[in-house]
Parts: sequence; structure tokens; C-alpha cells
Amino acid sequence: MATVKSRLRARNKKQSRYEGATIDMQITLLAQTKESKKIYAVMRKYQSSFFIDDFENNPITSIPTKKEEHTSTHGIVSAPANVENNNILNGENMNRRHLGSGQLLVSSLGLGCMGMSEFYGAYDDAESIRVIHAYLDAGGNFLDTADMYGSGRNEELVGKAIAGRSDSVVVATKFGVSRGPNGEFTGVHGDKKYVTECCEASLRRLKIDAIDLYYQHRVDPAVEIEETVSAMKDLLKAGKVKHLGLSEAAPETIRRAYKVHPIDALQTEYSLWSRECEGEIFPVTEELRIGFVAYSPLGRGFLTGAIKSIDDLAPDDYRRFSPRFQGENFQKNLVLVAKIKEIAASKKITPSQLALAWVLAKSAKVVPIPGTRRLDFLKDNIGALNVKLTETDLSDINAALPNGSSSGDRYPEHAMKAVNL
Repeated sequence: MATVKSRLRARNKKQSRYEGATIDMQITLLAQTKESKKIYAVMRKYQSSFFIDDFENNPITSIPTKKEEHTSTHGIVSAPANVENNNILNGENMNRRHLGSGQLLVSSLGLGCMGMSEFYGAYDDAESIRVIHAYLDAGGNFLDTADMYGSGRNEELVGKAIAGRSDSVVVATKFGVSRGPNGEFTGVHGDKKYVTECCEASLRRLKIDAIDLYYQHRVDPAVEIEETVSAMKDLLKAGKVKHLGLSEAAPETIRRAYKVHPIDALQTEYSLWSRECEGEIFPVTEELRIGFVAYSPLGRGFLTGAIKSIDDLAPDDYRRFSPRFQGENFQKNLVLVAKIKEIAASKKITPSQLALAWVLAKSAKVVPIPGTRRLDFLKDNIGALNVKLTETDLSDINAALPNGSSSGDRYPEHAMKAVNL
């Protein structure tokens, strides 16, 4: 190991492609001897899924060659010219934000882990763990998973990745969406018995003593929210969870839940093309001092500019069933992405960095959790933390992509019935 580090230090003097990474990070990069070539076809049962949340930075299922890696807009060669510091994987630039009452302190950019186990094509546990480690080494501490991602496999993956360092990690997971023995989705549940059993199972898979942030993934319309949050409160009293959260809950549901116990975070989709929560949700979270965790801040990869045709997606990719990726909606949304790319180019940053910087600029109480399983995309995302948008920039972006400008609902019709409850 000492010899390897010496060689790497020597290479640094020659401005190698690993510029900006720590020595340990460079070793991690060198350990990637070949790209994954297997393509995992997302099963057609996902057509009926309405719980695809936070993974998006792998917009195309094909894996780039080494040559492409050097020319991609998401490349790992160097950071954009106008960011303040190119050392974006050395742990110096990942600042913190408070969620809720202020006791929950998380990195300003979280890492969504869902797609590391399911939904978006080929995945590799070893590579995903390297990405998680790189994120943590860069100063990140906020990992997002759920018991339904991979039917528990994603929690197990996160548990392996944080083994030996869980004390410095904020683990957020979710309950409420049940799946059958073959992975089929069987409904939403929020009764006390279910909540308790799910928590115990998540703790076992994650191999931790307490869950830092425990969300109800979707509101169960058949169970009063007071019962669900009361069960979550009991888990908190028992020391099994530390903070409570909701996901895709309506304003009145949030208020009712808060009366049972303070809610520290609401996780809901939010991005340049999904701004519905600005109307009624944001005023409630601001009033009650609830942190806002934005999933899919890159529009499931669409806002990266990498998806130019529906044919860029695998035949069974979940996004083929999303209204915004279909037919005329797809073409109209490409026009929006072209505007993002134009603005990003004028600032010498990537479209992803512009989209994330916009979310980060909305409020110090907003924390985006883009997902990725690739180191080059991770570096690109972290680079957004160094992008400074002026009031003029924000005005230009809002003028180019006003609220409601996207075409198509963010979920299929049946799925939309499960949000904002």
C-alpha cells in the first residue's frame, strides 16, 4: 500500500486524471479494473410500481467505454472551470444543513441508494459500495434507502457499506410499501404492528442499533395518520429510531402528524421540472420548521441532458412508463432540457450541476438526494456544491423553466393517487 501511495503522489505532480482526489480515493479509482458489462432488464412488473423515488444519475443503461469516460460531460477528468474549488472529492467542501428542529445535521447533498439494487438496469454491489465509500470520504454523511428497494437488498448493501463507520453516517430508510415473495408490490400499510415489524427488519438488514431518520414511505389511506405516527413515536421512545419523517404527504396530513410528534423531514419529489410542492407544501414545512428532502432532483436523469431519445432506455426501463418520457411529452421536455444545457454552458458547468445548484439555492432547509452508482457522476454531483447562482441566474432559470412548464404527470395516473395524501 505504501508503494502504491508513493507512486500516486508522484503521478499527482504530473497532473494525472486523479487530480483533486485523496490518495485513498485514487486507490479506489485504480481498483476499478473493468466496467460492468451485464445489463439487468427491469422486470415488467415495475410498470405498476409508483414508488420509484430517488435514483437518477444513471440515465442510460449502457456503460461507457474508457475512452468515453474522458469525453463525457459527466467525466472524472476535471471539475468545471468556474467552480470555486476543483478538489471536490477530498472532503473539504461538503457542508451541513439542519433538518427539522436543528438536531439532525446532514450533508447538504445526500446520496440516494435505491438504484444500486433495482429499477434502473445493471448494478454491481462492489461498485456501489465503492461509490458510497467515495461519497463518505468526500465528507457526505446522508444515505437514503428503503425497505422496499430490492425487497430489502438495498438496506443490506448500505449496511455492508457503512460497517465500521456507521457512527458518522446519517441513515435514512422508509417503511410502508409492501412487496410479495416475488417482488410484486402488494400495497401500502401504516398500522402499528406493521410499522414495528418493519423497523425491526430494517435494523437487522442495516446492522445498526438505531435508524437516524425513519420515514413513512407513502401514507396509508386506510389508517389514520395519528396511529402511524404514534407507532413511530413508540419506536423513538424505545431508542430504535432517532428522528421521524414522512414522504409525499399532503399539507393537512403533515399538520396532523406533527401534533402527535414533531416531524423532522418530509421527502417529496422536487426539481426544475417538479415544483408542485412550492404551492402548499413549502409553506407548511417552513411554518413547522420541517426539513425538506428532495428526491429525484435531476428528474430521473432527464435533466442531465444525457437522454435524447426514448431508445436510450432499455426496453423494460421503468421510465418508459412515465408520462414525461412518453410521446409528445418527451419531445416537449427535451426543449426544457435544451434551455438547461444552454444556461449551464454559459456558466461552464454541467446540466446536472445547474439543476442541483438550483435546488440547493431554494432554501437552507432543502437537501437534495440524487442517486448514482458511478464515481464520475458522483463527482459531477458534488461539484454542484461549489456552483454559486446569483439572483440574476435564478431569475433567468425561472424564466426559462417556470413552475408547471414540464409536460406530463410525474407518475402514471394510478400512481399519482398515492401521493399528496
